Amino acid sequence: MHERKDKWSVGQWMTPNPETVAPDTSVKAAFFRMRSDGYRHLPVVEDGKLVGMVTDRDLRRPDLTNEPDGWHDFYNLDDDYEVRHVMTTRVESMVTSDGLEKALRLLIERKFGAAPVIDRRGEMIGIITTYDLMRAFQGVLGEVGEALRDGI
Repeated sequence: MHERKDKWSVGQWMTPNPETVAPDTSVKAAFFRMRSDGYRHLPVVEDGKLVGMVTDRDLRRPDLTNEPDGWHDFYNLDDDYEVRHVMTTRVESMVTSDGLEKALRLLIERKFGAAPVIDRRGEMIGIITTYDLMRAFQGVLGEVGEALRDGI
């Protein structure tokens, strides 16, 4: 398969080598890592392979508690509770040669905020986020925006 890495490809706009966590990372550690580093998504990797994805929303879910209303332990995260218990395991990934339109379609249709990017061996090499796609859109608008404005 031809590896496309042009201005219309996921490989051009993805964030390479994103921070990851292991399945046995505590939800508390993952939450504070996201919070301190400004991430909303962390791929979960075991033995070099992508096994899941955890988001800030996964870590703030009210259903992590036994309380009937679910809000008592909203941010009371336990060191003994692991990422493997809250991560999404059915992850849809991209490859660098995928077009931006495919990434947009996936994120919009599935209501994802990000998708991991894997290589041919199934190893994670990047992540494409809504922020990355907004940067790409900004770049495209910079190129064609004036022509579009003049045509209106």
